[in-house]
Amino acid sequence: MKYQSSNIILTGFSGTGKSLVAKEIAQRLNWDFVDTDVEIVKLAGKPISEIFQWDGESKFRGLERQVIEKACQQKRLVVAIGGGAIINLRNYELLTKSGFIFCLEAKPETIYQRLFQNGTYDSRAEVRPLLTVENPLESIRRLKASRQSYYANVDWTIHTDTLNISQVAKEVIKGWKLLCSVCNDTDKDVACWVRTATQDYPVFVGCGLLNKLGEKVEELGSSGRVAIISDETVFSVYGHRTEEVLREVGLIANSFVVPSGEENKTIDSAIKIYDFLVEKQIERGDILIALGGGMVGDLAGFVAATFLRGISWVQVPTSLVAMVDASIGGKVGVNHSLGKNLIGTFYQPSFVLADCGTLTSLPQRELTSGWAEVIKYGLIMDEGFLGFLETNVNKLTELELATVHQAIVRSAIIKSQIVSEDEKEVGKRIILNYGHTIAHGLEAASQYRQFLHGEAVAIGMMGAAKLSQKLELLSVKSVEWQQSLLQRFGLAVSFAGLDLVDIIEAMKLDKKVKAKDIRWVLLQNIGSATIRSNVPQQDVLSVLQELLDS
Repeated sequence: MKYQSSNIILTGFSGTGKSLVAKEIAQRLNWDFVDTDVEIVKLAGKPISEIFQWDGESKFRGLERQVIEKACQQKRLVVAIGGGAIINLRNYELLTKSGFIFCLEAKPETIYQRLFQNGTYDSRAEVRPLLTVENPLESIRRLKASRQSYYANVDWTIHTDTLNISQVAKEVIKGWKLLCSVCNDTDKDVACWVRTATQDYPVFVGCGLLNKLGEKVEELGSSGRVAIISDETVFSVYGHRTEEVLREVGLIANSFVVPSGEENKTIDSAIKIYDFLVEKQIERGDILIALGGGMVGDLAGFVAATFLRGISWVQVPTSLVAMVDASIGGKVGVNHSLGKNLIGTFYQPSFVLADCGTLTSLPQRELTSGWAEVIKYGLIMDEGFLGFLETNVNKLTELELATVHQAIVRSAIIKSQIVSEDEKEVGKRIILNYGHTIAHGLEAASQYRQFLHGEAVAIGMMGAAKLSQKLELLSVKSVEWQQSLLQRFGLAVSFAGLDLVDIIEAMKLDKKVKAKDIRWVLLQNIGSATIRSNVPQQDVLSVLQELLDS
């Protein structure tokens, strides 16, 4: 099991700063540092360019393997490896067993500028031999694309385009600490931890975890009574099984079922649950369990936060969108007739338990809807994750559970990292709302009856991408790439049948409005989000019209 004496390995294409970043990390952690290219030169007694010229690439790769094998025998070591090293399966297996692998990413244009124009970002004195061609930028694009699927299999990805060496090193250390906190946990089902000022809690992800719910609730040390809140659809499938699992460990379980659908996430529904809790004499020492999708989690969490001024609660998400997004971070609330989630608070659960097996019972439309939130994480923060999603579209959409498990875990880690930094959405957490401003407008304008949440988010992300392009933040090619990926997952990228005026009026009530200006979450690159206010109203109208017409 990996732990805090494990190595930190940096991979990525030439020009992403691996050597300088590795040195910086080693200094900050007081660890040793190894640059495999430097060690290869020592071993061969000649520069890398001469190894390639006189001995060939195969000789270089053999020396590289020797150096990596030696490095992997050490601990508390920061290792900068060549960009092609992890393509070799044996190298990858050695490296992943010895520590955490971080990929430093950058766009081809950024890499070209660093290597051939200013040369200040990477410490290597020579450009890699594979790039000494007539058109190096095109070679960078081609070679980087061929390696992208390997870069997607690392533990963590950091985009370096707009960061300096110190900032990249700080991001690596932050990611390392979070990964260590996960791997140090003795429970193999823990995907990550959310650590906030008000509550630290684990996120469990696995198949068959619903059977472990009773023992995990019991470990919380409750009074022995549990109230399950679910909706009609989910309870008909998992309700009685959940009750039995809780009763098997001696817990007294009572259930309350609400009608399914976002339109039922209201203060009236909350009052009915309050009445039920009073009737069952639920006390502060008891536990409330939210069993269902995002609607149930939001509603039950709001009740838990406000009943008796707060009782403990647990999230058991059964939909994909809830597993990767709604269940993590403590956002709870109910809808107002004029806007979504206008009444609510932040109230963290005691833990989140996501059983991937429950996804097999989802209607196809709901499963498809959930991929929007998964794709969102890659778009705002992790281009390498997008590579994984793009490579595995068929496995994911066909619900190959091992691959789906990886996608849920990676999404949960990204969400937990952001929430741990910014619990109350006063800073970075706002980027999680990419696509949500238009999405909430669509949902409210249709009285929550036309779209599933993920469907609205997918359309909203297309609107945000088009706005980003209009503001010259994002290229047309990137907008088209995002649209293609969403469509490959079966998601809609346009809408029909709604009045633009109704959508705009609903958007004015968005929670991100400040001083009457909507704070838009936009993309400045694929994998990098930014926040902008004062977006011209004519641009917003133009984009909405495009989404309506397309």
